[in-house]
Amino acid sequence: MNEYQVIVVGGGAAGMMAAGQAARGGAKVLLLEKKERLGRKIAISGKGRCNITNVENVSDFISHYPGNGRFLHGILRDFDNVALREFFASYGVETKVERGGRVFPVSDDAEKIVDALVTFLKNKGVTIKSGIAVEEVLVENGQVIGVRGNGQRYLAPRVLICTGGSSYPATGSNGDGFRFARKLGHSVITPRPALVPLKTAEDWVKELQGLALRNVEASLWIGGKKQIAEFGEMLFTHFGVSGPIILTLSRQAGDALREGKQVELRINLKPALSAEQLDLRVQRDFQKYSNKQSKNALDDLLPQSLIPVLIRLSGINPEGVVHQISREERKSLVKLLQGLPLTITDTLSIETAIVTAGGISVKEINPKTMASKCVEGLYWAGEVVDVDGITGGYNLQAAFAMGYRAGQAAGNVVS
Repeated sequence: MNEYQVIVVGGGAAGMMAAGQAARGGAKVLLLEKKERLGRKIAISGKGRCNITNVENVSDFISHYPGNGRFLHGILRDFDNVALREFFASYGVETKVERGGRVFPVSDDAEKIVDALVTFLKNKGVTIKSGIAVEEVLVENGQVIGVRGNGQRYLAPRVLICTGGSSYPATGSNGDGFRFARKLGHSVITPRPALVPLKTAEDWVKELQGLALRNVEASLWIGGKKQIAEFGEMLFTHFGVSGPIILTLSRQAGDALREGKQVELRINLKPALSAEQLDLRVQRDFQKYSNKQSKNALDDLLPQSLIPVLIRLSGINPEGVVHQISREERKSLVKLLQGLPLTITDTLSIETAIVTAGGISVKEINPKTMASKCVEGLYWAGEVVDVDGITGGYNLQAAFAMGYRAGQAAGNVVS
């Protein structure tokens, strides 16, 4: 006799949504989480503020998922950004919209999102067991019968795997789902970091550690050809670069590096100006500070820590007087201001990535139910699936939407 009708493995965004939805129709649902607390990754997302979704028209969402966005087409329409905000509002969490359409709780507290989801689970009668590390999905004659965790068997004819990817393993996402998938006959697209900082070859980035730049454009060049550009914020670190626009470019950069291709970033520090306009602006500053040393002539144009780097890279003598700067040196400076080159050597590890690219092949999942095409009674949802988006709330929206559909499908089968 089955103990439960549905078992959900993983207490993150997808898992909590799936468990609650499965229980809505009266199914007896068990949620197993290896950590002692649910929603660990939610609690640290968005620097503890939790960017749950984006207000962009849901029809435009797909373009923001470089990893199998088309798979999400119907899933996102089934449980879109409006429905998600209404869901949290019904549990007392009002939301607000910030730059780039990003949606956060008004409280700026990610724990409020976790608390709302836990309340949802309790209201729907979900049994929650934390501190249970699932070791195996149990299958007999091609049909799921339950799971084994901490040496104990938990039985159910429907099992939903929502274990996350391989990023931030301290939150519980250590790739367990991929191990289950391979053993069950599923194909796993090689997990790799997405939304991850990039390492650079240039030593001078260390001089700029901690410098944040706004309203700049970073373009990605692969094999000498421009591929994509992003406008917004970035950050210099001791190893290279990070920040929203860098994270968005990182997936494509990492894939190119793994293919052995040459990868470069070019930073346009003044994207609002044409090259001619910027040259005139620099000439005005040089005229204004004509009797100063070169290193003191760009205070109106650049952050203080960036000036010596740009002066040095442009070949200008920092101790020389401004009026002695040649036309060629000025042109070199202008070119650098709109195309500061950085050689990308690697990404940080997948453990430091915000999101995992790769995962369970979407070809082996029914998008209408999130059910496995390989094993009867098995469902997948969330980051464990080979779907990933850019920054801006798209990844959490996808996780909630996949969890919603998987939970409803599994619950409807048994209710």
